[in-house]
Amino acid sequence: MLTIGKLGLAAGVKVPTIRYYEQIGLLPEPDRSSGNQRLYPNATLNRLAFVRHARELGFPLDAIRDLLSLSDRPDQSCAAADAIAKSQLAATKARINRLRALEAELERMVDQCACGTISDCRVIEVLGDHSQCAHEHGALADHG
Repeated sequence: MLTIGKLGLAAGVKVPTIRYYEQIGLLPEPDRSSGNQRLYPNATLNRLAFVRHARELGFPLDAIRDLLSLSDRPDQSCAAADAIAKSQLAATKARINRLRALEAELERMVDQCACGTISDCRVIEVLGDHSQCAHEHGALADHG
């Protein structure tokens, strides 16, 4: 059995993250010692490592929840897991395309800089008027 601190060290995850994953149901409620300390079996370490790796690959929490649910039923077809991974791949490709457009726009903006004064600054001008952008580069915020 592992304490929450040892579990976190072993999985490379911070203690508050472990508590959060418990709270949202990605990790099961742990047993407690007589002193009310959380105690985790090695299976929780494996599950936490799965969650951490999935997060590193950009999977949203809902997809991870679905993948964990699928992994708890090993006899079923992996079609649902494949569909989740394909969806994540498509989202990643779309994000890469948006990042490439953003990169091109930033390069264009910087290349047009005359290194004069702010009143003639192309960077300030373009940032103040989106219509001067050559590429569509909508918001890239990460969600979930």
